[in-house]
Amino acid sequence: MSIELTPPLTPQRVFGGARSASLSAQIVAQVRDDLYEKRLKSGDFVGTEKDLAARYGVSRIVARDALRTLAALGIVEIRMGKGGGARISSGNPRLFAEALAVQLDLTGVTAAEVLDAQRAIETLAAELAAQNAAPSDIARLRRLVAEAEAIISDDDAYTRSSLEFHLAVVEASHNRVLVVQFLSLHHVSWPTRNKTLTPEVARRVLEAHKELLALIEARDAAGARAMMDDHVKMIRARRVAERDHGSCC
Repeated sequence: MSIELTPPLTPQRVFGGARSASLSAQIVAQVRDDLYEKRLKSGDFVGTEKDLAARYGVSRIVARDALRTLAALGIVEIRMGKGGGARISSGNPRLFAEALAVQLDLTGVTAAEVLDAQRAIETLAAELAAQNAAPSDIARLRRLVAEAEAIISDDDAYTRSSLEFHLAVVEASHNRVLVVQFLSLHHVSWPTRNKTLTPEVARRVLEAHKELLALIEARDAAGARAMMDDHVKMIRARRVAERDHGSCC
């Protein structure tokens, strides 16, 4: 069964005199607004191309364009064939983390801008992790610290492990918005290869991670936030100073 949009709309009221591209955009805007207003929810059937054309009094070409845009935005999932049509997606914001990172890069954001935002995200995440971390989160953080100690002389593996630790802290916050923001920023800020990593820096990073883990385990939210703040400020200083060489932690 298709969903009746509320309040009902007439083609004259919504689309009068607009061109095809505008008609398609207004259908997209209406479906998006219905989603935000909770008139539509995940799994609801929006309709087929034919359904939308009839509902809005537009051509099937316009309806097809609207459905393609809704699918590209991740708002609907489209199934072909018998019983097919568009349904509101279940939602997977991680799919768009890299797309956001690309747009940030194309915008020309600086290393300083990215790391300032990362500092805000990670300090709050560390505070929430100390409050919300489950036993499985603590076990994961312990494993990553032990792993890092074992591979500390392997620069590439150590860099990947450090990223995994930071992600594990953010995920331990159990705040999905922070997780997606972190994932977007790390595409821009975190190097695949850390050419300036030295044994001294690697050891300092490991000690910082150990201290942060201890604070999270102790449920010391203020301490975890302050520790992460100091840690990310150190990362920021190195990234901004050495951005042309690609550094990390």
